[in-house]
Amino acid sequence: MSGRMNYYRAAPAAMKAMMALEEAVMALTISPPLRELIRMRVSQINGCAYCLNIHAPEARRAGVSQQKLDVLSAWRESPAFDAQERAALGWAEALTRLETSGAADADYNALAAAFTQQERAELTLVITTINAWNRFAVGFRMPHPVEDGGGR
Repeated sequence: MSGRMNYYRAAPAAMKAMMALEEAVMALTISPPLRELIRMRVSQINGCAYCLNIHAPEARRAGVSQQKLDVLSAWRESPAFDAQERAALGWAEALTRLETSGAADADYNALAAAFTQQERAELTLVITTINAWNRFAVGFRMPHPVEDGGGR
């Protein structure tokens, strides 16, 4: 698949702002494994193959087990995730699916029980940022490499 346009070339100032936001996300106190789990789950929901392709190896490098990656789309049914991961993933889904979730109190209450106010705000920034990247990549059909060695 070829992309619709190169958004980096089309709007360099906007992409500079996105990259600054990405740098800020990387400097947060949220642990790299949790950050990558969130990025993976949001990208799954949004159907962003480009971002999944980027973040799967990053998640493994950050220490996320292959088992967790394998069952991430069914995290609610899997015992592989701890209480903090569950709260963060629930919040990630709630904010990514605002039209149906309305950021329900149950999701927020689970988040509040597991994280400090600072961590809740930081997790929300991680979720917001990956949702923005997904919209660029999906909306403009960002091509991604095929891993079978066959090229595009």
